[in-house]
Amino acid sequence: MKPVWIVDDDRSIRWVLEKALGREGIAFSSFSSAQEALDALPDGPPQVLVSDIRMPGPSGLELLHTVKQKYPAVPVIVMTAYSDLESAVAAFQGGAYEYLPKPFDVDQAVDLVRRAIEESKRETGAAETLEDAPEILGQAAAMQEVFRAIGRLSQSSATILLTGESGSGKELVARALHRHSLRAAKPFVAINTAAMPKDLLESELFGHERGAFTGAQAQRRGRFEQADGGTLFLDEIGDMPADLQTRLLRVLSDGSFYRVGGHQQLKVNVRVIAATHQNLEQRVREGSFREDLFHRLNVIRIRLPALRERREDIPLLVPHFMAHSAQQLGVEAKRVSPAALEYLSRLDFPGNVRQLENLCHWLTVMAPGQVIDVADLPAELREAAGSASSVDWIVALEQEVEQRLARGETGLLDALGRQFERSLIERALARTGGRRIDAANLLGMGRNTITRKIQELGIEKAARD
Repeated sequence: MKPVWIVDDDRSIRWVLEKALGREGIAFSSFSSAQEALDALPDGPPQVLVSDIRMPGPSGLELLHTVKQKYPAVPVIVMTAYSDLESAVAAFQGGAYEYLPKPFDVDQAVDLVRRAIEESKRETGAAETLEDAPEILGQAAAMQEVFRAIGRLSQSSATILLTGESGSGKELVARALHRHSLRAAKPFVAINTAAMPKDLLESELFGHERGAFTGAQAQRRGRFEQADGGTLFLDEIGDMPADLQTRLLRVLSDGSFYRVGGHQQLKVNVRVIAATHQNLEQRVREGSFREDLFHRLNVIRIRLPALRERREDIPLLVPHFMAHSAQQLGVEAKRVSPAALEYLSRLDFPGNVRQLENLCHWLTVMAPGQVIDVADLPAELREAAGSASSVDWIVALEQEVEQRLARGETGLLDALGRQFERSLIERALARTGGRRIDAANLLGMGRNTITRKIQELGIEKAARD
């Protein structure tokens, strides 16, 4: 983690903060003037900046202005005397996160720094650059349709609704839509609307003014403000509370809103991409989702296929995820054997691509050798072989029917029915050593029926009484 910067010309203040942060295991760097900090800024920003306001040379306010201009996500805590209210007001207007009145309580200072660090992580994560995002992979026809949609929408700013099961890659598609749009140079901001309580979600989306509620010690920009000029991704939109649906509808209508506790109307230019795994039409019928909001979001819809609908992509995705996991862990990438890839391709993966990626991470950590075979897979996946293989013959039969129909064949029921009966009876006879009565019992048919079928199918040699 990047260090916390302490900037103060008073050595005793620096010493107190250094000792307090050091005891808490928080990395720090100290500067005796704003100029020293400004000189260090080209090497990278701090996690949090704690600065005095009045110092020889450039002031703390000038430092605040420069840092916020170059690195707006860095929280800045300003230190000021009780009587220096004018400077404190100027600091907040300049975007300060909070201020510490001198003399300050050391425990209070450390707690404030900790909260600022958490704020920094949220801000950085929300507006992260897309160069680090993984590519979308897929050769299946269903994924090619998704790729074509992304291409067609590259010059559009229309609102988009992404639908698909959990773990199918909706956020990756949202990022790709942003990356290939005219807004690519502006922020991409993501928020999961189902992951937080209503009161917190409202503040996260629209921001809040200082004092708007208990704990609101500083003004905070919401995700709409953070995404101004860029793209806001609203994940799991189907779980949004009803009153927030109303507020969201207003923003989508004209781009204007108020912060929580605020009286100044703000206006932003944001492209919204929403996503859900739920049936929004059903939720509209149930009265849990506003119909007008649904129509506002459902301008263009892209459906992401489940992984079981694109099994042919699994051998492509597994090596990619294995390499990615190895890079994250700093180890050599393991190889998955062809037999294991074929086995994985037969599984359903209810958690879709996310479940497959998690599996690859597990294998990178837990598999004993460099080449992973079926026996190295988690026990629950090996136990799933029965359920997976039970549908294989149905898939094969459907493919056979499709091919024959494409060739213009007719009379498929008789031809394939005879093959089906022949296979069943031959396998049953093989299991019973050719004993007809036992085979008939296994198949659930009478002795006379199996005898007649054996004669019709010409497999008398395989049978005996």
